[in-house]
Amino acid sequence: MRTTPGNMRSWLRARPLVYDSILAVVLTTASLVWIASAGRGEGAGWLRPGTPRPADVLNLVLAAACTLPVALRRSRPFVLLVATCVPQAMLDTLDYDPGLSGFGALVLLYSVAAYRGLALSLVALVVSFASYLAGTVAGVITPSWTDHVVVTAVLLLCWVCGRALRLRRAYLAELVQRADRLERAREADTRAARAEERSRIARELHDVVAHHVSVMTVQAAAARKMLDTKPDVARDALSAIEEMGRTAMAEMRSIVGVLRTDGPAERGPQPGMHDLPALVEQMREAGLRTQLSIEGERRGLPPGVDLAAYRLVQEALTNSLRHAGPAARAWVTVRHEPNELSIHVEDDGRGAADESVRIGGRGHGLVGIRERVALYGGVLRIGPRTGGGFEVRARFPLK
Repeated sequence: MRTTPGNMRSWLRARPLVYDSILAVVLTTASLVWIASAGRGEGAGWLRPGTPRPADVLNLVLAAACTLPVALRRSRPFVLLVATCVPQAMLDTLDYDPGLSGFGALVLLYSVAAYRGLALSLVALVVSFASYLAGTVAGVITPSWTDHVVVTAVLLLCWVCGRALRLRRAYLAELVQRADRLERAREADTRAARAEERSRIARELHDVVAHHVSVMTVQAAAARKMLDTKPDVARDALSAIEEMGRTAMAEMRSIVGVLRTDGPAERGPQPGMHDLPALVEQMREAGLRTQLSIEGERRGLPPGVDLAAYRLVQEALTNSLRHAGPAARAWVTVRHEPNELSIHVEDDGRGAADESVRIGGRGHGLVGIRERVALYGGVLRIGPRTGGGFEVRARFPLK
């Protein structure tokens, strides 16, 4: 795999010790090369009254001791900042060329401000100022008022940059935590909506099964009365009881595993696909221009599938009415196939074509659609429509 600069930065960002070690080695190498390449009478003469002593091994060791601790700047920045004051003071006292040792102290000051609390970072800033003032009072360095201003500005700039990074990191961490809390709240809300929808589905299926049992009771009574006088009628009644019993058993299997909560059951008959024309007419009266198309040979559907398919179309059209906009149009296509029932509801609305807007909000109707389709082993697709708008596609297997 090719290594790109972005991949290299990500790799180093994931390994801060490697990144800091490279920074320390580069800074130390540059400092030592600076000191070693300076000829007699040359060197870092800023803030110094005269020419530094010629470089030797001790000079290089002390300079390296000021910059190599940068490798551990994230783990012990304050301790290392205080520790580097000793070799820095020795460089000044012995009148050695410090090279770039001052940059090591600045990096450590920045690290304390960026990775430690406010109190400790203020102490680190005071230590840096104290180290500078100690050299000034001892006469090791002889800065002017302009130098005082420059040094103060540089120290404050490093401290402020470190604090700004820390505050930004804390702000981003708070945003991540807030997003996690919102995600958990949304998942809990979705679970509650699913539980509520399962309860409603269970109540509706319970009413369907109760209807079948009532019909079976009536048919059984009729068969008992006609058994002696009209055996053919009794035979037809028994056949109807058998069919109703199979249907009721199928619905009972669907109820198993679905939570049923207490509540008054609806006494009226449950709607079905035969009520789609009336539903479409209601949507037209509400302002949504809706067209209904039914393809294939109509046949009797299992009561649960019949109810679930009707609720799917009802919720999809209600969703279009709410979000598609005043000038939107909707199409409902129902296709009867030998082993499958396909439903396609689409609109050309521009008001809220995004799926998150359609599914979000206070209602949980589309969550209920998913539960209904999954209950009968169907396949569902909800999302933006090609060319604009929104669509809901569902397929119910007919066993």
